[in-house]
Amino acid sequence: MAGEQHRAAALAMTYLLDDPSPRVRLALAEALADSAEAPRAIIVSLAEDQPEIACTVIARSPVLTEGDLVDLAGRGDNLIRGLIAARPLLPRGVAAAVAEIGDEAEVAILLENETASITRISLKRIAERYGHRSDIRNLLLERGNLPADARHMLVGHVAAALANSGLVRTAMAPARIDRVTREAGEAAAVTIAGTVPQEEIADLVEHLRRAGRLTPAFLIHALCTGKVDFFASAMVSLSGLDERRVRAILATGRRHAVRALFESTGLVRDIAAVFVEAVFLWRQVAASGTLGSISELLLERLHSADMLLSPVSELLDMIEKLHRMEVRLNARSYASDVWLAA
Repeated sequence: MAGEQHRAAALAMTYLLDDPSPRVRLALAEALADSAEAPRAIIVSLAEDQPEIACTVIARSPVLTEGDLVDLAGRGDNLIRGLIAARPLLPRGVAAAVAEIGDEAEVAILLENETASITRISLKRIAERYGHRSDIRNLLLERGNLPADARHMLVGHVAAALANSGLVRTAMAPARIDRVTREAGEAAAVTIAGTVPQEEIADLVEHLRRAGRLTPAFLIHALCTGKVDFFASAMVSLSGLDERRVRAILATGRRHAVRALFESTGLVRDIAAVFVEAVFLWRQVAASGTLGSISELLLERLHSADMLLSPVSELLDMIEKLHRMEVRLNARSYASDVWLAA
């Protein structure tokens, strides 16, 4: 249509918006829902009609803008937000709105929408709101772009779920549950730290620092397992020094400079001495190109009678547990290789 006919048709459709029969308005919605040329004023009005009519255009109309969908998500009910979350090629702003105000079912629909543009910030927000829900947690963990700090957050929820399960509480004493979950959480965090992209390390460090997880035991675990980039970033965060300077000290600094770096993070002298030894052992292993165990070498150097009675005894106990875990993992890997060869 052109000219007067086009204007008359638009007026006729606008007039139908006031028809008392919902069947008439539904027919109008179905006729216009898939058209990119449908009059915007009519589509927006239909999107604010009763649910059956509104759903038709909300789920399908290409005329609705990102701002329209955000507004509808904010004013609509669960059904409206669920339809919005399922829309193909959902813009990131709308996805962020659903992540912020949607309930569990709507967020699950959003995560299952493979064409939705969901930012890393929105994924983190979903983890904060619904990380305790196993279905949401599983959908988040399937995403390759899930931020490392959000991934660590989910690990905490998994540990809490296991610790509170009836089976675990029946089989283990409360003190042992606390210890096992804490150690497992630290091991998981170190594993995440070793796989996180370089550009995400600072965010993960800050997340762990705010959560009070950058303990001496956790840091020596990271250093002994070769997570050097993460360890350096943690030292930058805790010391307040420039990153280039911290990396230079760790890589080539003399003993007194390395010890001063650790003491600037709040470590007492005896604890700092353990970290100094670990750094020099790391340099030794890195320079030789061998696969030596830093934890084993550190124990050989420090595990004396004097050390067992010093303030670092608990730290040495943790290093010994780490070494035992490494031995068991190596044994499993060896057995697996033998089995595959056979």
